[in-house]
Amino acid sequence: MTQTLEEIDEVSYEPDAELAEGSNVHAFMQEYGIDSFEELHRRSTTDIEGVEASGLDWFWGAVVDHLDLEFDEPYDAVRDASDGPQFTDWYVGGELNIAHNAVDRHAAPDSPTRNRVATIWEGEEGAVREVTYHELHRQSNRVANALEQRGIETGDTVGLYMPMVPEVVSILYGCLKTGAIAVPIFSGFGVDATATRIADAECRVLFTGDGFYRRGNEIRLKGAADDAIEAAGHVEHTIVYDRLGLDVPWTEGRDEWWADSVGEVDDSYETKSLPADQESMLLYSSGTTGEPKGIVHTHAGGLVQPAKELYFSFDHQPSDRFFWVSDIGWMMGPWTLIGNHVFGGTMFMYEGAPDYPGPDRYWEMIDRHGLTVFGISPTAIRALQKYGEEPLEGYDLSTLRLLGSTGEPWDPESWQWFYEHVGNSETPIMNISGGTEIFGCFLQPLPTHSLKPCTLGGPALGMDIDIVDARGESVADESERGYLVANSSAPSMTKSLWSGDERYLEEYWSRFGDMWDHGDWAQRDEDGFWFLHGRSDDVLNVAGRKVGPAEVEGALIDHEAVNAAAAVGAEDDTTGTAIVTYAQLEPGHEESDDLRGELRTQVGEQLGKPFRPREVLFVDEFPKTQSGKIVRRLIQSVHEGDEMGDLSSIENPGALDTIAEAR
Repeated sequence: MTQTLEEIDEVSYEPDAELAEGSNVHAFMQEYGIDSFEELHRRSTTDIEGVEASGLDWFWGAVVDHLDLEFDEPYDAVRDASDGPQFTDWYVGGELNIAHNAVDRHAAPDSPTRNRVATIWEGEEGAVREVTYHELHRQSNRVANALEQRGIETGDTVGLYMPMVPEVVSILYGCLKTGAIAVPIFSGFGVDATATRIADAECRVLFTGDGFYRRGNEIRLKGAADDAIEAAGHVEHTIVYDRLGLDVPWTEGRDEWWADSVGEVDDSYETKSLPADQESMLLYSSGTTGEPKGIVHTHAGGLVQPAKELYFSFDHQPSDRFFWVSDIGWMMGPWTLIGNHVFGGTMFMYEGAPDYPGPDRYWEMIDRHGLTVFGISPTAIRALQKYGEEPLEGYDLSTLRLLGSTGEPWDPESWQWFYEHVGNSETPIMNISGGTEIFGCFLQPLPTHSLKPCTLGGPALGMDIDIVDARGESVADESERGYLVANSSAPSMTKSLWSGDERYLEEYWSRFGDMWDHGDWAQRDEDGFWFLHGRSDDVLNVAGRKVGPAEVEGALIDHEAVNAAAAVGAEDDTTGTAIVTYAQLEPGHEESDDLRGELRTQVGEQLGKPFRPREVLFVDEFPKTQSGKIVRRLIQSVHEGDEMGDLSSIENPGALDTIAEAR
């Protein structure tokens, strides 16, 4: 949701001197003789007077050295941008492998991290498993050998349509070891969405499972995988992990159990050394039309970017136990894995729902496992917030030293609730924003920065970010919002789209030429804090006046009766587009025409009379992704009676009936 900057003028979090002086960013600044973060950021993005290398070349080379990232063959140049920022080559001539950096070196016989826990996993029914680096190394090697036995070579694609079990980690690294391109597919997808991704990527091997638990129910996965394969083709081998012990449909000659195909093979493997620009992952992101985009990442970018972000923005410590609510099928899944494991850290994985068997599930797990970093979406916090503070009572959350969030703008009330009740008014919220396309962040604060509610701090280190108007000129007035853009490339920016360069250039480089258009509204306040205001490509044009849906939704949420909201456009004979809103109420509030009138008035007072909703409709729930984001595109499709495209991307498809029957 959105926020009014005047409402959040006060700083809520101030770092203490001890934290700042002991931070990773301070150590980096000391090594290079830099006195302030502002100077560090300038040096990381701009030309440095008297120094041969530009800031980008200096910084991204220094990061590799300081973070001890290992290249098998040294690179000749940090980057080659001779073909423009759209097609920048990074770490030219170098060779490396993500899996070596994240697993192999930590499992070496003489490594102090060999027997450290790499992954803690908890199933929804309460089962717990811990996997050490030594065990992860052996299992990843088995996956690599199993893939090569089935003819997988460098550049081949392998699908991961898996339950959220520890084996997904070894599958990802096993793919990377062989040079195969890992294609994570969200376990909550249905047949159509899964088939679309398998067909586009042309996966020859698919890893899947019999099923998983969700809110106490057995969710069957294998049948959906079979139907997707039938629709998509390409898959020659399906390797099935036995999570629930179910009897599943079986295709002889294609289907194999994990225990037979992976569990019985050799656990030694020599990880391949690959060119820096070798494809590592193909991650899919839904476009505004619903047609998914295949986003291509490399071994160099897929290693350096998450390592840099976990080290600086999350001030990674050896004792960390890092939990980010995500599925392996979303960007935050592999980002979390690689960013923690490159430092020999411990990552926590959870299989199930956030409020099962009760709304205290997250708080209980944080307490019991001593988790130190907890990341979650604003929508998920709003859903937990409605239960109040009682579910938090009795749990010790003092191990938390950082909170995290991403996915959408905050509203001030929910941000404060998260900060005060989960973070005890002293644990900073690292609110980050980037995307699948860059496998990282454009904007992110550091725990050494002051924070206002909802802020994203400012541009991340090494990221040359700006806010521009429709002409592509920098916005100087703090009261004006504009388009979030990047003036140059970064190592993990997608090298193109799987479907080719044409759509890649159209999606990201067509509006402002040599500036990457990220599709977000952004704004700086007078104190230099950056904020986001929703998607600029979702803009509603009402009688020539433009407003973002997130702004309308934020105005509705400011009313005490509204828990969540969505705004879409509808055809209107007078204004061209009229605003239609959907509202989910807080417990204890009743739907009424009076409330409907109050909400219309509130939006008009905050945003102007032209933006008063034509309709305010009440619903019991919204269609959401597993990470808790409301899928506005599907609400628009239901409202207009259009085809819904990627329908199975949502966790609760029944919510679409609620939208259709809105009151």
